[in-house]
Amino acid sequence: MIRVKNLRVPYDDVRPLAEIAAERLNVSPCAVHGVFVVHKALDARRRRGLPIAWVYALNVALDNERAVLGRLRRDADVMPAPMSVPMEIPRVGAVPPHRPVVVGFGPAGIFAAWTLARAGLCPLVLERGQDVDQRTADVARFWQTGVLDPVSNVQFGEGGAGTFSDGKLTARSNDPRMHEIIEAFIAAGAPEEIRSLQKPHIGTDVLRNVVKNLRRTIIRMGGTVRFGAQVTGVELNAERVAALVVNDAERIPADTVFFGIGHSARDTYAMLCAAGIRMEAKAFAVGVRIEHAQAWIDRMQYGAAAGSPQLPVADYAMTYRDEAGGRGVYSFCMCPGGTVVAAASEAGRLVTNGMSNYRRDSGVANSALLVQVSPADWGGTVLGGIDFQRTLEERAFRAGGGDYRAPVQSVGDFLMGKTGARDFAVAPTYAPGVRPADLHEVLPGMCTASLARALRFWEERVPGFGAADVPLTGVESRSSAPCRILRDAARMESVSAVGLYPIGEGAGYAGGIMSAALDGLKAALAFLGKIQ
Repeated sequence: MIRVKNLRVPYDDVRPLAEIAAERLNVSPCAVHGVFVVHKALDARRRRGLPIAWVYALNVALDNERAVLGRLRRDADVMPAPMSVPMEIPRVGAVPPHRPVVVGFGPAGIFAAWTLARAGLCPLVLERGQDVDQRTADVARFWQTGVLDPVSNVQFGEGGAGTFSDGKLTARSNDPRMHEIIEAFIAAGAPEEIRSLQKPHIGTDVLRNVVKNLRRTIIRMGGTVRFGAQVTGVELNAERVAALVVNDAERIPADTVFFGIGHSARDTYAMLCAAGIRMEAKAFAVGVRIEHAQAWIDRMQYGAAAGSPQLPVADYAMTYRDEAGGRGVYSFCMCPGGTVVAAASEAGRLVTNGMSNYRRDSGVANSALLVQVSPADWGGTVLGGIDFQRTLEERAFRAGGGDYRAPVQSVGDFLMGKTGARDFAVAPTYAPGVRPADLHEVLPGMCTASLARALRFWEERVPGFGAADVPLTGVESRSSAPCRILRDAARMESVSAVGLYPIGEGAGYAGGIMSAALDGLKAALAFLGKIQ
């Protein structure tokens, strides 16, 4: 097998990849027996007159591979294809007295349980929310009626908060174990293209079935998954985990617990802190959701090629360093062809998020625009970031009218310090609905000042992005965990309690589906290495 890297193919070249690979290697198309896409990325920069192109890394099977490699030995982009070595998960011989417990069934919890189950340890999973089917019905009812279920919502339940998102599977890590996670997603029903795309996504509609199938896989390997099972207490004995309390009623002896609680389990943070588990405040970011017509985003990125069926709907990333305010401002969780969704998990508090289905075909693009905040903004207390978030969410709830309608304001009104505009470039997509309001009454002044300067900056460089009639919907306050549960870097165990493994986004060590899944997998492997 031969690896071909950096193969640029114009976006509108619809020839079979086998023919293109044969041309690149200067062989007959009949000599090519198979082409496997290793990586595929879109280069839409349109620089130096180059057309928009897909850039591939391919594995090519063909006749006389040794001769071809010899002929092209000076070509830095042609080489023998590296061998793929699957990850080994050791099977445990002697089973510990207590089965390991996984708290939370988001990406970190799923892949901790998946790894433990493969090792033969029959993990017990405790999830405070409901299974994905019940959860989907509860969320739909909330969006339609404004009736919130505080234990089954966008934040809590099977699959975690990422289940109601764009389902992005991007991550900064090059850890080879990412491949195992991708393959597990594909085996559970995700599209095979996620194996090679630079910016893979599943979409919330497909992701719901994927997490359900992952649960079935874990159960088939000996695991147990319980829904409606909130961990309300943790017992320690001589700085070791001894037991968990579930729903304030049931005591479960446990000496190994993986806490993948998610970034919104505020009561669990408080419980762990009270139990003596060491934590620290951490920075996060807050802001609003901005929406544009997807066709406009496509034109911004693709120019005259916008609308081509050979191109995906476009995304974007914006950054701004506000020197005057000393804060970073950036776009986050950009959802092409998606909607802004109600993501509250507490009564009387309003939160927004973004979501897309697999096809990304809503016609509207949305993204969070976030301003960095730090522990200094709330006095540095460990749980102060939670109070900071709650204050903003309560303000947003009141500004929206107290019925989970969200406060919305045009960019023009926001910059001029007034409100009332309703003639938006695109109709705000948030359900249960929106109400014109002043977002300056929701976000603190330090954040609105930085956001205003960022919007003016971006409008100068990308005219139309910050146009006067573009809608802003608030408030986005759950971009990441507001605190970190301290753990030993090598063992991945809590520094406060032997046998307690804080994992994923809620522990403060990950940010997104893939990084959280990898964190859960690595923690399970660390435990397996400890007991071998």
